[in-house]
Parts: sequence; C-alpha cells; structure tokens
Amino acid sequence: MNLIACPIFDSLSSSSMSFVKEQANTFSVSVGTRLFEITNECQMMPIVTSGTIRVFSQSDTGREITLYRVSPEQLCILTISCLLSGDRYPASSIAETEVSGISVPKSLFLELMANEPSFSAQIFHTFSYRITHLMQLVDAVAFKKLDKRLALYLLEQGPVISCSHQKIADELGSVREIISRLLKQFEDKGIVALSRKQIQLIDPDQLRLFVD
Repeated sequence: MNLIACPIFDSLSSSSMSFVKEQANTFSVSVGTRLFEITNECQMMPIVTSGTIRVFSQSDTGREITLYRVSPEQLCILTISCLLSGDRYPASSIAETEVSGISVPKSLFLELMANEPSFSAQIFHTFSYRITHLMQLVDAVAFKKLDKRLALYLLEQGPVISCSHQKIADELGSVREIISRLLKQFEDKGIVALSRKQIQLIDPDQLRLFVD
C-alpha cells in the first residue's frame, strides 16, 4: 500500500510528507475486529483505504446504537476529538468488512494539525460534517417515533434489505423484539414481505406515509 496515495496528504509540504513516510504505517484487520473500545486511550489516527468501520455506543445492558460509519477517504471524528483533547474513547468500533488503511501516530497527527493548514482544514471539515450528522441522529432518537425511524431506514436501504432484525435494532438503538413487532405490523398491512434475514418492500409509498 502506498502511504501517500491518500487525498488528505495531497497538499502536505515536502518535509511533512517525509515525516508521513517515516512514521505512518499500514494496517489490515479482519471482519469483526474491534479497532477501539470505550475507555481506550487514543494513540493514532486510522485512515481507511478499503473496507468499512462501524462506530457505535453500547449501554450497560448491551443495547447498541450505530453512531456512524467510516469508509475510504473518511475519518473518525471520535478519534479526532480524543487526539486533540487527550480524552479516552467514549464509544467503540468494529470492522464490518476486511479493513485496510494507514495509521498516523498521535505525535505526527498533532504536528500536522499545527503546521499544515490544508491538513487541519480537512480535519475540521470532517469534524463539522460528522457533528451535523450526529445532531440529526440525536434529534431522531429523542423526538421521532421508532416506527418512523424504521420506515426511513427501510426506504434508504431497500427495496430488498438483507440483514437480521438484531442488526436493524443495533442501527436504530432499539431491541430486536420491538423491531420484529413493528416489521410484523408492516407485513400485516402489506407494506413489506418478511423472510429469513431478508425484508422486501412491497408498498414503499405507504411506508413513506410513516416518514411524512
């Protein structure tokens, strides 16, 4: 893997690029690998070049909610926050696929933030974009009924969604039993067809009524 074949490094000065070549490393992890856990210290910035990482929060009872995903050319804002503040991770992450990338040590990340305006601008742009997304998530969880959030999720993922009810519950911050009950209600109304680990949208127009 070419360490410098990443857009975030495109505008670095020659001296900073040399530091990246010397100090950054490549990494590869398999499906299901935890890249960081809640309360872990943050020692590096992972830059994903292939694959997808899911960042999630988990309650004491094991209930999860997906906060966001990190795909190629995207950055993890919790990592950015922890690197800048020195705080420990407030959430966890897991590789949804095989993931490869570049790890930038904390000391190098902070040096680039201080000395490379183009680098820091990209970091803050990512931060602001993700914060907006998280605020939308907070708004949805706090103020929108679960049936509306489920309807929106199905519309975004359809027309055929191949996943378990538990995975949907983890995405929406709910529990499997409630998701299964709502899906059965949708099926009884002729909106969806349910089969093992698959949901097919039959009447998306009726589903949109829940969202509107």
